[in-house]
Amino acid sequence: MQEKNILKTPVRYIKGVGPRKGEYLTRLGIHTVEDILYYLPTRYDDRSRFTSIKELKVGEHQTVQGEIITLSSRLTKTGMPIFQIAITDQIGFIHAVWFNQPYLKDYLRKGQRVIIYGKVEMYDKLQIVQPEYEVLKTGEKDSINIGRIVPVYSLTGQLTQRYLRSLAFLAIMNYSKSLIERLPSYLIARAKVVDIKFAVRNIHFPVSFDNLEKAYRRIVFEEFFMLQLALAIKKKDVKFEESAFTFSLAGGLIDSFTKTIPFELTEGQKKAVSDIERDLSSGRPMNRLIEGDVGSGKTVVASYALVLAVQNGFQGVLMAPTEVLARQHFIGLSELLMPLGINIVLLIHGIDPKMRDKIYSEIREGRINIVVGTHAIIQEAVEFKRLGLVVIDEQHKFGVTQRAALRQKGYNPHVLVMTATPIPRTLALTVYGDLDISIIKEMPKGRRPITTYLVEEEKRGEVYNFIKEELNKGRQAYVVCPLIEKGAGYRVKGVGAEEVYEKLKSDVFPDYEVGLLHGRMSSREKEKVMKDFKKGKIKVLVSTIVIEVGIDIPNATVMLIENAERFGLAQLHQLRGRVGRGGHESYCILLANPRTEEARDRLKALEETLDGFQIAEADLNIRGPGEFFGTRQHGLPEIRFGNILKDFDIMEVARKEAFGLIAKDPNLAEEHHKLLKENLLSRFKGRLDLIKVG
Repeated sequence: MQEKNILKTPVRYIKGVGPRKGEYLTRLGIHTVEDILYYLPTRYDDRSRFTSIKELKVGEHQTVQGEIITLSSRLTKTGMPIFQIAITDQIGFIHAVWFNQPYLKDYLRKGQRVIIYGKVEMYDKLQIVQPEYEVLKTGEKDSINIGRIVPVYSLTGQLTQRYLRSLAFLAIMNYSKSLIERLPSYLIARAKVVDIKFAVRNIHFPVSFDNLEKAYRRIVFEEFFMLQLALAIKKKDVKFEESAFTFSLAGGLIDSFTKTIPFELTEGQKKAVSDIERDLSSGRPMNRLIEGDVGSGKTVVASYALVLAVQNGFQGVLMAPTEVLARQHFIGLSELLMPLGINIVLLIHGIDPKMRDKIYSEIREGRINIVVGTHAIIQEAVEFKRLGLVVIDEQHKFGVTQRAALRQKGYNPHVLVMTATPIPRTLALTVYGDLDISIIKEMPKGRRPITTYLVEEEKRGEVYNFIKEELNKGRQAYVVCPLIEKGAGYRVKGVGAEEVYEKLKSDVFPDYEVGLLHGRMSSREKEKVMKDFKKGKIKVLVSTIVIEVGIDIPNATVMLIENAERFGLAQLHQLRGRVGRGGHESYCILLANPRTEEARDRLKALEETLDGFQIAEADLNIRGPGEFFGTRQHGLPEIRFGNILKDFDIMEVARKEAFGLIAKDPNLAEEHHKLLKENLLSRFKGRLDLIKVG
């Protein structure tokens, strides 16, 4: 136990650290000795073999070693300082250029030997811009920094690679022997991974790339395994909790509903309905995700489940993340279900207090069958008589506590989650590993493909003329902006909806009704705008992303997205899905001036495919899982080490082992699982409502 406590020693007490450097280290998330051991390098330099300057390849990231022969400083026209050095390896010359780092002139000197790393470029000369660098001491034989595979860490401005490398080496030499092996020996053998002490030593200072690969695989496997263990426990708890609600599938109400659906269900919809029927009649709470592309018809499937709940004497809830989407669901469900005698109500913030109290009373007395709304539904005053089914739309936009609060409105209600953001299987197994998943891929008959164009700013006039042609045909258009006001918003610069609205209304489309919709408007204002747009009174709707999901205007044929480079790919795909919902040819125009090749490639990917799953995979590759889906919102530990795309083979092995273990030892009660249990509870500290062990 004493050795274990050594790993919790505050970093400032380690020799050579102290309070000031300790503060810098905490900014990197390094608080203890254990944190240093698990502070993994971001990459490695093979400094046993340097590339000679003459053999450098333009466009590639490479490492060069040489002597500084010249230094210079100057200012750009805007006053930004540029510092430059020329390096030679006695065979060739290359320049290293740094912007806005004038202090480098105090560290670098002519005659010093340096190592630089970065992307090799050729302009008027061979150069590396903003390279990482390290100064070598004369005659240096330090095996940590040269002559080996060298770790390179992410740093703050106050710490150097040399310092952090030395600290990691010191920690490994003095403390790695205290690392405790949490994985049982049978699992280590079956998963074919190395022990934790070997892994930590070789993840920092590998003697070979083969050892580095083994170390990386072990550390990533443990991280993925603990994550999948938590998911397996969550799924086990849901599956084995007895539900009081077993729904009967036969009845006049569901038969009547089926007959009123004005179109034939797709194969994906039929399969999802079958999955839901099996869940609702199983005697255990349903915990299912319906994943489908934009416009694939998920809401009809959810409606089927809600009708089954009402037929069996229960109440249902559909919670959406925005008022606009909640209103759309309410309108759609009302058209489908009210003719069957089902009582539906809309519950959002800002409604008249008398009306609100009346709704509360009718929900409590069971006179309302289905409640559609926003997070206003989870207010303490909202009480259900017999809640049997919870439907959550776009659940990743709700926090963990909000979703839990809704579930607690009933006793083990069935839960159905919908998302119009297609999630690659790689991410679904991580984020939604505790849910059963139904996927709807096909589009309903009659949906026409949407033509997408990437257009640069100088062609704005042509875009407006094209929209006028569509308006003259009697069609309608959306214009979506990244912001409400120009220049507002942290990190985001772009056109504002209010400014665009004024310009379009007075200068561009003076002969047509132009409307404005954004999140700061009152509920009543939003409702009026959407009604006028749906009725065709408003011809051009200028909006922010409040119309991202759920809006269904069949007559709208043009989606113009301003500053398209400011949006994620999945979000652009969602916006595009607002058109093409009628029988008319529809268009999505991405108005953008992408500054990088990567940004252009992202938008070209959207131009070339309508498949939301392909787009989601591309978005995940570009932005990473945290940005893509707000993984922390799911109450799961952040993935620190592994990459769920690159390392998916490790994820699959970890998932199989974790789910197999929980099937055999659901409470982790066996002696060789006690350290796993302790580690699991430690990782979920403060979120123990998400897992139940023992």
